[in-house]
Amino acid sequence: MNLIKGTIYGFLVSLGFGSMLYAGQGVSDTEIIVGSNQDMSGPFAAFGAPAMGASKQYFDKINAAGGVHGRTIKLVVEDMSYQMPKAQQNLNKLVNSDKIFIMYQQMGTPFNLASFDLLESKQIANVAPLSGSARMATPYNDYRYASTSDYTAEIIAGVDYISKDTGSSKVCSMYLPTDFGKDIMIGAKEGAAASGITYVTETTHKPDEEDFVGALSKLKGEGCEIIALALGVRQAITVLATAKKLGWMDAKFLGASASMHTAVAKVPGGLTEGFYVASGWSDLVARMANPEVAAWVAEYQKEFGEFPSTGALLGRAAAGLLVMALEAAGRDLNPQSFQNAMESLNYYDAILGNQITFGPGDHIGSSDIIISQIIEGNWKELLRK
Repeated sequence: MNLIKGTIYGFLVSLGFGSMLYAGQGVSDTEIIVGSNQDMSGPFAAFGAPAMGASKQYFDKINAAGGVHGRTIKLVVEDMSYQMPKAQQNLNKLVNSDKIFIMYQQMGTPFNLASFDLLESKQIANVAPLSGSARMATPYNDYRYASTSDYTAEIIAGVDYISKDTGSSKVCSMYLPTDFGKDIMIGAKEGAAASGITYVTETTHKPDEEDFVGALSKLKGEGCEIIALALGVRQAITVLATAKKLGWMDAKFLGASASMHTAVAKVPGGLTEGFYVASGWSDLVARMANPEVAAWVAEYQKEFGEFPSTGALLGRAAAGLLVMALEAAGRDLNPQSFQNAMESLNYYDAILGNQITFGPGDHIGSSDIIISQIIEGNWKELLRK
């Protein structure tokens, strides 16, 4: 029976009808439906909104040139405001009503984890999630693809660098008690142990919390020297500014990929000066000499009237990755041909500044960790591991 099916399939492919055998969803003769369950208005909107803007800009450019193998890319974005009930509602809509073929740049560790069972039951790949959790691609799964390094490994590397460079020996953390926050807290604990120094204590926070005086006073009183942050972008800025207002100038604050944002470096008055981040990419400003980077920045500025933020950087890089995979998959697009295409990708991404390589059994594009610090209002790359 398998031989007969294979013979029939080969015959239909030779006639150009291979895609008709795909009984799944999200792919028609003229269109590929891509969905994103996104934070467009919540604590991580500084990543989500520009990521979707840059993605749509690139997909529009591809569509205007004829699409991918004659199909245009339709991007459907739903705002969940970093709230689980909204995220679950959006997930059901995207999968069951919009009939997406790919879940693209889904925001947040808890929301990605909560979506996997439904996505995989429909053979929908989860591509380039806006989460640095190792669980985005480990343990290995056919349908999960992470672009860059994970939060825990980043914080371990950051603690090691700061402790060796500054002699700091007491590590603490401030985090949202979510999967995202716990990954970073674990990184702080494991980083302290690996570096032979002490993990002291932590504080937990709500996504809408704005007053950090009490928490910072506690950490200062405990003698904390390196403080790992797992908070929203605005919250991280508030913590850094509050610490300076309290006169706590010698604390070394450390973020992971979720804190690597251009806006954090550009806060007026130097309130974020000295902040460290260990991330899967470096800031764009230092890479403007690259012609490909400069050309994209000019395109983005022409449409949006501003320099692209880190969210835009991630959106443009992910859009390029997805289009490359769709092109490699060929006209006969289905979950298996898409997986084969993703696992064939091996290229230098000038926008991210990383070599991206996927393969069978390896769905992490890059494990590079770049440690940067805000110096004179810009992110300066200190070390690449």
